[in-house]
Amino acid sequence: MKGLYVLLAAILLTSCQNQSKEDINKAKQASIDSMKVEINKQRVIDSMKTEMARIKEEQKVEAQKEKVVVVHQQANGSTAATTAEAPKKKGWSATAKGAVIGAGVGAATGAIVSKRKGEGAVIGGLAGAALGTGTGAVIDSKKKKEQN
Repeated sequence: MKGLYVLLAAILLTSCQNQSKEDINKAKQASIDSMKVEINKQRVIDSMKTEMARIKEEQKVEAQKEKVVVVHQQANGSTAATTAEAPKKKGWSATAKGAVIGAGVGAATGAIVSKRKGEGAVIGGLAGAALGTGTGAVIDSKKKKEQN
């Protein structure tokens, strides 16, 4: 009988050790998996930082390309080079846009409404251009006030 109890105790101890090893292995695997997830997250973050740095570098290069080198002839015969910012291209002002849009809309409306199509288009175009110019001038003045 004692031998049976010893055998049963030995079986229980070995089975408990196997379960604890399985639990430890599961915990290890869970740690490894969570570390892999964190490594992948960090890779994404690093690649985004690298891309942002590349974009900033391209912007610096573009800004340097816009600089213009001016060579001056001095009175003593030597030359001096200075760099100046290239003039930035300006788009249309709101006044010009308003005039063009107003002229187009006015001409179309005048041609539709008038019995004499050509005359109505001319009158409508002139009236539309005048109103568009006025509206654009108001918008330009508001923009200047906001900048100052």
